[in-house]
Amino acid sequence: MSVKLEGETIGIDLGTTYSCVGVWQNDKVEIIANDQGNRTTPSWVAFNDSEKLVGESAKNQVSMNPNNTIYDVKRLMGYKFSDPTLQKELKNLHYKVSSNNNDLPIINVEYKNENKQFTPQEISAFILEKMKKIGEAYLGKEVKNAVVTVPAYFNDAQRQATKDAGVIAGLNVLRIINEPTAAAIAYGLDKGTSQERNVL
Repeated sequence: MSVKLEGETIGIDLGTTYSCVGVWQNDKVEIIANDQGNRTTPSWVAFNDSEKLVGESAKNQVSMNPNNTIYDVKRLMGYKFSDPTLQKELKNLHYKVSSNNNDLPIINVEYKNENKQFTPQEISAFILEKMKKIGEAYLGKEVKNAVVTVPAYFNDAQRQATKDAGVIAGLNVLRIINEPTAAAIAYGLDKGTSQERNVL
């Protein structure tokens, strides 16, 4: 028994450096261009005195605002602050990450002349919101549902953190699927064959 979903459904590849959004249309997956005409959007979020920036606009101002420009946030998802893997990742970041009372990472920025704190899920939600808006602009309809890809190596905590980010972004996350699985499905859909195949 299938359930009828309200609103449109999109697929989002929430990448570490770039993200993209697609929709099933005309019997194929259409990867949607953003407002800059690009099919991929930098997974960057920045905060300044007057606004929050996401995508190209965030990445383009990093040299003037490095402490308030967030990138590679996917690497922080689902970790405790004290985890050695996370501590290693923090050495490569220019923005400030501290621990909350539950040993979870908190990103510290200055936004509208105030100190603000965001979880990695909240930052990822800003990126997912951007992808949702790109989908809505293309479809001319409200998007309510999404399938979001994650790396195959993501553990349960990282997958749940990604799902939480989707909920914060106002999406009904139908599935979290592995990136290689998504690629194989897209390949199979594009080939239009009913035969079993191995995809390498």
